[in-house]
Amino acid sequence: MSQPVFQAVETNAPQSLAKLKEFLRIPSVSAKPDHAGECKRCAEWLAAEIRSTGLWTKIVPTKGHPIVLAGNQPQAGRPTVLFYGHYDVQPPEPLDQWLSPPFEPTERDGGLYARGAADDKGQVWCHVEAIRAWQANGGLPVNIIMVIEGEEEIGSDNLETFLREYASQLKADVAVISDTNQFARGIPAITYGLRGLVYMEVIVTGPSHDLHSGMFGGSVPNPANVLSAMLATLHDRDDRVNIPGFYDDVVALTKVERDAWAKLGFDDKQAMQELSLPGLTGEIGFTTLERRWARPTCDINGLTSGYQGPGAKTIIPAKASAKVSMRLVPNQDPKKIQAAFELAMKSRCPSTVTLEFRNFGASPAIVVPIDGKAIKLAGAAVRTGFGAEPVFMREGGSIPVVGQIKTILGIDTLLVGFGLPDDRVHSPNEKFDLDAFHKGMRTAAALYGELAGL
Repeated sequence: MSQPVFQAVETNAPQSLAKLKEFLRIPSVSAKPDHAGECKRCAEWLAAEIRSTGLWTKIVPTKGHPIVLAGNQPQAGRPTVLFYGHYDVQPPEPLDQWLSPPFEPTERDGGLYARGAADDKGQVWCHVEAIRAWQANGGLPVNIIMVIEGEEEIGSDNLETFLREYASQLKADVAVISDTNQFARGIPAITYGLRGLVYMEVIVTGPSHDLHSGMFGGSVPNPANVLSAMLATLHDRDDRVNIPGFYDDVVALTKVERDAWAKLGFDDKQAMQELSLPGLTGEIGFTTLERRWARPTCDINGLTSGYQGPGAKTIIPAKASAKVSMRLVPNQDPKKIQAAFELAMKSRCPSTVTLEFRNFGASPAIVVPIDGKAIKLAGAAVRTGFGAEPVFMREGGSIPVVGQIKTILGIDTLLVGFGLPDDRVHSPNEKFDLDAFHKGMRTAAALYGELAGL
């Protein structure tokens, strides 16, 4: 590994942090139509910064937010690495729960607090700064292609089209994504499995307009009551998902995995304390890690109906809706699960109301082989960057592009993340640990050096 590259990472650290703060100040919230201009501005800012390292850059328009494409001049005889990240962020609401403004990066208690700090701007920036250090010291030892999109947080609707159209330009030996976590502080990790996702909205409509609950209550269907009753059927007493066929294709955990995860020493009591919970719940017969990493779930993510302003307004609402996500595990077919969910809801919905569905994305679970050369090289890079042996773990979240990269481009992905479980991604007071940022830059720099040996 090139010592001058590490020295450059160290020397540039203050400027790297300052640039990350610039990145985080851009409110690139892809879910909000009125932020489209900010997403475009963010893509342009990022492309200019990557260009300043000596890579070529191109902003590729899509039907939604643009994609930043970048790379170096390929050289024969060297492996090619495809790096993927995203510059869009989740909405910051509820704003009143932030201790500092979500788009004004604030250092506090060893962390950098801002929306997108860990998911995914901070982790993307680790790679940009690692590339900058290599480029200033002889150039990257690998061919690199960078794809950084602006719609990951809303389902990457236009990414598949981009991957298919640019497939010939995206040929690589391995893909790298840093959008995952360490197992815990001081215990870095390489993630080899991700759950899949089906995200639906269920909409129940009753009368043509809101009605006075005194004049009409008890004589007309109440969509809020109906939907609540339907949602209450989604789990049984053992916290198993109550949808026919939901578990038909689930692959059982192996004893090797269960034994390995048990040795990680996850502390339920500590987790309860960190979350201010009196207890944990979940499917009977599985540990907390097994439930989070390798069992399918069904969760209500949002409920909307009726009057929710100050004071009282006695109405029977005309409509009620719920957003529901299902995390999937290997062998579960997202289309099959979506159909099963819709069928279950239809069978449990009374004929006195109308029911409709909206689909906001579906992706399969992914498990990456852990015995390949690339993952061993990644392990060496993590040891160099963090000064500790990485553990191998799965994560409960979903990164749909991993499956697309495999099916469209035929490439396996290394998931080398630098976040911490307490970074509050998607929540108020999201942060990126400053020590993780520093070690993440070191690890990314080491990773490109190691992957030169593919």
